[in-house]
Formats: sequence, structure tokens, C-alpha cells
Amino acid sequence: MTITENLNDMKMTLVVVGRLDTTTAPLLEKKIKEVLPSVLELVLDLSGVEYMSSAGLRVVLTTQKAADKGKRFALKKPSDFCMQVFDATGMTELLTIIR
Repeated sequence: MTITENLNDMKMTLVVVGRLDTTTAPLLEKKIKEVLPSVLELVLDLSGVEYMSSAGLRVVLTTQKAADKGKRFALKKPSDFCMQVFDATGMTELLTIIR
């Protein structure tokens, strides 16, 4: 998995490519914890995520909860696999998804 940062004013976009699973989810979680305090908006671009396990879903949900404390959080162009996970778990109603 690779994570690329794009900062525009107080909006950070993290572009995630590869597998988001038990091995890589902690890396994304660490990166989010590093950047979230210093931005007003965080966007995860999941268009390049080919697989997401429950560990990846947990990172997304934990970030949503942290963002509820005055930050904006959105998912940008989730891959078809990610959308299947969000749909199957009922998370599409809770998350802000930019298609």
C-alpha cells in the first residue's frame, strides 16, 4: 500500500493505493493521526484500493468518529470493492462519499 499526501490550504487528501488490510491499516491509521490535528478537512481517496478488510473499515470508522469533533471527513471515489464493503456493512448511510 502507498499513501500520497496532497495539502491544499487546510484540506488534506490522502490517496491510498493497494490493499487496506490487517498489515497496512495501521500505517494508514498512523498517517491519519499525524495529519488530522492540523487540518480542517480530511479526504481519503480510495479509488486505488483493490481490497479492504475489516481492519481497513475500522480505520475509516475511527476516522469518521474523530472527525465528528469539528473536522470534515469524506471518502473520494471508493473503488468498487470498497463500495461493496460499505454497502454490505450499512456504512454508506454514515459516511460522506464523493463519487
